Amino acid sequence: IEVHPTNSDLVYVAALGHAWGPNEERGVFRSKDGGKNWERVLYKSDQAGCHDIAMDASNPRVLFAAIWQAQRHPHTLASGGEDSGIWRSMDGGDTWEDVTRHPGLPEDAVLGKIGVTISPAQAGRVWALIEAENGGLFRSDDYGDTWTRLTENMDLRRRPWYYMHVFADPSDADTIWVLNVNCWKSTDGGKTFDQIPTPHGDNHGLWIDPENSSRIIEGNDGGACVSFDGGRHWSTILNQPTAQFYHVTTDNQTPYNIYGSQQDNWAMKLPSVGHEGAITWTNYVEPGGGESGYIAVSRKAPHRVFAGGIGTGLGNGRMLAWNPLSGHKRNVTVWPEVVGFGAGAAAMKYRFQWTFPIEFSPHDPDVLYACSNHVHKSTDEGETWEVISPDLTTNNPELLGSSGGPITADNSGAEVHCTIFAFVESPIEAGVLWAGSDDGVVHISRDAGKTWNNVTPDGLEKPAMVSIIEASTFNAGTAYVTATRYKVDDLKPYIFRTSDYGASWQLVTDGIPADEFTRVVREDPSREGLLYCGTEVGLHVSFDRGDNWQPFQSNLPVAPIHDLTIKNDDLIAATHGRSFWLLDDLSPLHHAEQGMEDQDVVLFKPRDTTRYRVYGRAFGRTPNVTNYKMTGPVTVAYRPTEAPSGAPEESFLDAGANPPDGVIVHYYLKNKPSSDMRLDILDAEGNVVRSYSSVADEKPKLLTQPGSHQIVWDMRGAKPTALEDAGAQDRFAQMMESAVAPRVVGGTYQARLTVDGNELTESFRVLPDPRIDADDRALAEQFELKSAIRDEVSRIHEALNQLRSVRGQLNAWSDRAGKDDANKGIYEQAAKLKADLDAIEATLLSVNASKPRPGASAIREKLVSLSIMIDESDDRPTQGGRDVYAMLADQVETTTAQLRRALFDDIAALNKKISSSALPPIVG
Repeated sequence: IEVHPTNSDLVYVAALGHAWGPNEERGVFRSKDGGKNWERVLYKSDQAGCHDIAMDASNPRVLFAAIWQAQRHPHTLASGGEDSGIWRSMDGGDTWEDVTRHPGLPEDAVLGKIGVTISPAQAGRVWALIEAENGGLFRSDDYGDTWTRLTENMDLRRRPWYYMHVFADPSDADTIWVLNVNCWKSTDGGKTFDQIPTPHGDNHGLWIDPENSSRIIEGNDGGACVSFDGGRHWSTILNQPTAQFYHVTTDNQTPYNIYGSQQDNWAMKLPSVGHEGAITWTNYVEPGGGESGYIAVSRKAPHRVFAGGIGTGLGNGRMLAWNPLSGHKRNVTVWPEVVGFGAGAAAMKYRFQWTFPIEFSPHDPDVLYACSNHVHKSTDEGETWEVISPDLTTNNPELLGSSGGPITADNSGAEVHCTIFAFVESPIEAGVLWAGSDDGVVHISRDAGKTWNNVTPDGLEKPAMVSIIEASTFNAGTAYVTATRYKVDDLKPYIFRTSDYGASWQLVTDGIPADEFTRVVREDPSREGLLYCGTEVGLHVSFDRGDNWQPFQSNLPVAPIHDLTIKNDDLIAATHGRSFWLLDDLSPLHHAEQGMEDQDVVLFKPRDTTRYRVYGRAFGRTPNVTNYKMTGPVTVAYRPTEAPSGAPEESFLDAGANPPDGVIVHYYLKNKPSSDMRLDILDAEGNVVRSYSSVADEKPKLLTQPGSHQIVWDMRGAKPTALEDAGAQDRFAQMMESAVAPRVVGGTYQARLTVDGNELTESFRVLPDPRIDADDRALAEQFELKSAIRDEVSRIHEALNQLRSVRGQLNAWSDRAGKDDANKGIYEQAAKLKADLDAIEATLLSVNASKPRPGASAIREKLVSLSIMIDESDDRPTQGGRDVYAMLADQVETTTAQLRRALFDDIAALNKKISSSALPPIVG
């Protein structure tokens, strides 16, 4: 995109068009009204689009455009042809001239992809990076009339279809940048280049500040990074959620871990809960493999992980076994023969796709499957492999040649065709195996691979890529096939369902837009018929086995959804460009019923929730700016936000968010209630542990608008009685009062929702963290002691509230009485009483806590600090903690007894004297 430097409404776009077929949406488009309306001003053919466009910053009417004839196919890529070339406009795009064969440029060679740039620092200087047999980097100093070849350096034009961008420095006419696998910079006009290290390889985009060429942003396959010194130093790529995942799986740990392989990056294992308050890069582990492919985790031994990763090492079908206990990796590739980048798929004994399936049997934890054009089985962790199927593809020799041409061959592994792309064993019937190929064939075996039958749906046109097969957890004969045909320029969704082992199929795509192709369907194991579908742009849900679909996007970014998985009632999406996204708690969908929206009130059954302990320390919550939080050894950045209920939340800029720290309670309201709505959490004996209201000032609060809502109970008991008029000087109480509330023990609880006199109750369980050694009795002792501390803090606050009320009356009485002789004795007695109250307050509360020299802690601060220290672990309190509590409780009793005497005896004496005056008495 080029924008006019002085008229931002004048915009030019280089449009490649569809990569997968002929189309008219190609060439250069211009808008004169900021994008409201567009006109195509340069068009070569429906086979060629515009790859690059450059504007002369010193004369914006001068434009150069690079036309690229290219088409991708499922099995190959063709880059180059007679329509590729360089075009020039000297009148802002009104007219264009073909300068492709001007003197100095390749005369007769077929041209492929071309990058162009114009120097803002020297009029007439233009560079062109050309894919051709005799291509290279060319420069013109007369706006393209004549050209000079500067270098044939292949480092500048490796894999041209993937790179080929060149950028001119805005202030130095001899400085240009070329981006490829590495980043290259020339300071002699393009004759020689030096490599500029970047935080990640595969470099594609560059922005140079037109006012300061030392300030640049560079885009690569790891993300974007910033330099303020011309590329000598770069910012990190670990602060942006841009990972491209192909697949996602989980393990059975507590909390469970999420696994996936990133495009142009390593595979990742990360926890679903970060125990320091966020999920940061320090939580990530590289479980072998990477770049592409599946990851399989053993149920028998979760420390055995198998990961595909063709893009991260030698060998077609590259697979690594990883032991997280030792970090050891072993290459267990089925057939580790390297045929070379120049060979096509026909040269391979077994054809493995870029993302070939790897799956453990759900019935026999010793059985591991991997798929090429055959299904392979290992029972010894990859030491040996057995072929258990014939070729399950079309095996079409026309689709097995070398990829690339007519100029450059390109066999990275992604173009290997006629392979098994999807595989699964039925989770409820051992030996029922499903396989789908990237050339549109579906097979089933019902005898563990001894025999196979072609059960391809009649409605699946070829060629097609079977991307995912989902075998039902409710019916062994039911499966869902998701397929795509976008690689032949067909964007329609394809989802097929069978209930009879593939004997018949139904197309089930109603509700999904006709141009939104589908990549994955997953069945929710907790509710029959509940399906989730990931498409190229988002997410859909069906409650009736796919007969009808509806959007399920919510706040999920628009991105390709390559895979989905359900774990512990969470839905995890592997996006291709926006990393992992997780939808916490699917239980409302599990319990939703037809016609439920017509009920006045619905309380959904909360799911059983594990009692995790999450740490992390924030440095305050300042709105509308970036805040920071310590998460173990890493400080992360976030923006303070709020849930609709008012509960504080954090939008992290460089970390993943944790799930809600508590039990999620979902409810639905048909109409707004006419009175206060209340939610009580009850323990097994029916005692109220915590309450929420729709009218209380305290957050979170219950929302009363019609529709669906949720509130999160933090698995703590009631907070202490609030200190009235606490003010800013009591930030200690504001920051720490939630920590004083005791964490409940594991067990059965109830959520009771009261709406307009109607009560609805649902039970659920709080589960102990299985990794914690402490038994229920130990946690109960902690709860009891923290509850006692909470009650003592409440006693202090109640006493202080009463004390401050009396002191306020004394101040008002003193102001009215004055110091005249008639009231002098009463005034002095009131002043002494106020001094006594001040001393009692200072004993109970650190009134100077916010001052530069706050002094010693008072009883309340000591109690709160003790509660926080006890709360740091899941275990019984130490004897020292019990003894400190006993000491402080005695001090509370002694001090509040002093207050009672002051409020009753001293005030009574004062009121006796006041009664002789016309002033009102003091109310204790």
